[in-house]
Amino acid sequence: MDRYLAMQLLPIFLFGVGAFTSVVLAIDSLFELLRKVVESGLPINIALKVFVLKLPYVMVYSFPMSTLLATLMTYSKLSSDSELIALRGCGVSVYRMVLTAVLLSGLVTGMTYIFNEYISPAANYEATTTLERALKSDQPSFKQQNIYYPEYREEKTKDGGTSRLLARLFYADEFDGKKMKGLTIIDRSQAGVNQIVVSESAQWNAYKQVWDFYNGTIYLVAPDRSYRNILRFEHQQLQLPNTPLIVAKNSRDYEEMNIAQSLQQLEIEKLAGNPQRIKKLEVRIQQKIAFPFICIIFGLVGSAMGTIPQRTGRGRSFGVSIIVIFIYYLLLSVCGALAQAEILSPFVGAWLPNLCGLGMGILILMQFSQK
Repeated sequence: MDRYLAMQLLPIFLFGVGAFTSVVLAIDSLFELLRKVVESGLPINIALKVFVLKLPYVMVYSFPMSTLLATLMTYSKLSSDSELIALRGCGVSVYRMVLTAVLLSGLVTGMTYIFNEYISPAANYEATTTLERALKSDQPSFKQQNIYYPEYREEKTKDGGTSRLLARLFYADEFDGKKMKGLTIIDRSQAGVNQIVVSESAQWNAYKQVWDFYNGTIYLVAPDRSYRNILRFEHQQLQLPNTPLIVAKNSRDYEEMNIAQSLQQLEIEKLAGNPQRIKKLEVRIQQKIAFPFICIIFGLVGSAMGTIPQRTGRGRSFGVSIIVIFIYYLLLSVCGALAQAEILSPFVGAWLPNLCGLGMGILILMQFSQK
């Protein structure tokens, strides 16, 4: 029975992966790449390379949708052909029938995790850098120009509370992979000693764990905001954190980072003290962990709905799949927004859609199994 069900599920799953990937990729990337080929002169071979590199990212989302489609269509067909009734007559419970779909969905979950963690982020990042190099954009990415990094500290106020103050502000015009150029640093990390560093260039000295600044000026500012001293230099070493260098080297969008890179970026954001970016990154990390498990949820929901006795065609099953997918992604977006707004915790915001889907699948399965 397991082998028979698996052979029924596999072709529809592969069809779903191809169909959903083609549709989403056409909407998300193909038209935009064609526009760049026509309007910006993007070479065809580069456009094809970027198109292929975008495939893993889209396939990550097509796996759960294909799982739902395959289980719903397969079990609906078996139900309409009375094959499920025959199995129940042989003493096979509904739970045992659905178990096959859930186990196969578990394999798809593992495949989704591998794509989402190891393949998709690297391919997405390579696609972005390839496109930028080909177009020679006049607006380089964050890691190349306008490196901005604030660092905050907390101080106790007279009423016993805490206030968040700027401790250090690091800005550089550009970064060429080795040196920062056009730097301005406002350092207020030590009480009573404020300094402004303006430098032509700077490079991180990994051996001494200091910054080497070249051709610049240090302005020392007294607590009353008046200039205390001015120091001009050709070469000066300062003990400042190397976090801006890490930010410049590893600046990526959320879709271009795996969980480990996201956690590393979260530590950097915590040092910078930007609550909005911290919360957004915490939500994205939880969503990255939770998302692959939707394959199991969709496998359970699809097979449970398919076992309901009814005469349905493939067109209706496909329509039901689209509705369920739309509801899930709508719920995912709403819960993510509520988590970023701190109405829900990042964990609840990421896992609540899965829990709702699991509850619906179990409820449908229990109701039908009692008939």
